[in-house]
Amino acid sequence: MMNIKQQIRALVHALSTAGLTFMLAAITGHAQAQSAIWPNKTVTIVVPFAPGGGTDIGTRIVAQRLSQLWGQSVVVDNRGGAGGNVGLEIVSRAKPDGYTLLTGNVGTQSINPTLYRKLNYNPDTAFTPIGLFAELPFVLTTTTSLPVNSVKALVDYAKANPNQLTYASSGNGGSPHLSAETFKIATGTQILHVPYKGGGAAMTDLIAGNVHMIFSSVLETSAHIKAGKLKALAITSKDRVSAMPDIPTLEEAGVVGAESGSWLGLLAPAGTPADVLEKVSRSLQQVVAMPEVKQQLLAQGAIAKSGSPQDFVQLIANDRKRYARIILDNKLTLD
Repeated sequence: MMNIKQQIRALVHALSTAGLTFMLAAITGHAQAQSAIWPNKTVTIVVPFAPGGGTDIGTRIVAQRLSQLWGQSVVVDNRGGAGGNVGLEIVSRAKPDGYTLLTGNVGTQSINPTLYRKLNYNPDTAFTPIGLFAELPFVLTTTTSLPVNSVKALVDYAKANPNQLTYASSGNGGSPHLSAETFKIATGTQILHVPYKGGGAAMTDLIAGNVHMIFSSVLETSAHIKAGKLKALAITSKDRVSAMPDIPTLEEAGVVGAESGSWLGLLAPAGTPADVLEKVSRSLQQVVAMPEVKQQLLAQGAIAKSGSPQDFVQLIANDRKRYARIILDNKLTLD
């Protein structure tokens, strides 16, 4: 078993980032004593996407409970644009005092650093990972007017009509975008990408029939599927989800190598005092353990998931490595 110094070295190496300095301070006991008085005013959680998407919905569930725990308002500030990069840039420049936090997902933290040639912040040093709070399985969903009812039928239709089908996403570079590109590669299909400024706008156009399909979280899609406004063809995660037990996984539907999904976690600007971060981490784990929060997330198709900051660091690093291979091998980089 690694000793403390070895664990520190391994964590820093995992993301090659100076932004994890707070962890070293927390472990060695050199944090500033601020958590006793924090928070004494409103805390803002920046969601780097428009309202209505899975990241927004999940964050609002958690924010409500954090507000109750802390006895202070916790507001969600939607700052969408550029696949989440606009919101991340805002947080990277925020005062590192604990009053501005960020909800990151697999797209913003693990995909964008490779997908985008240039970012206006350093993804390795700008943010401090605090902890995970949900996993978001994706579902392949189509408009009701599309004459297919299975993944096989969709693939056959797409191959018979190359570049005639369209898929929506919450924006260039997000995990829904990359999930669809992974599906196209795995199935050898040609489907056109239509990016939107957030998952809510993409979902609205899909329901209206202006685009044909989408890869999005079960959380933001399930209510529309249950209402009969959309058709669910497959779950993109490894296992089926309890919110949609009758929907097969992509692998069960015959598509191998296209597994995808997202997760949600809190981060802070680098330099935020370590003891404040520890308080947020403890509070977040407490919230995620609440039965009512688990039920709220599950009802929307999300799975409550918590862990230590170290666990979150490793998840970000592992997913960055996995998606970097896909992005670079298929030359999916964006300006």
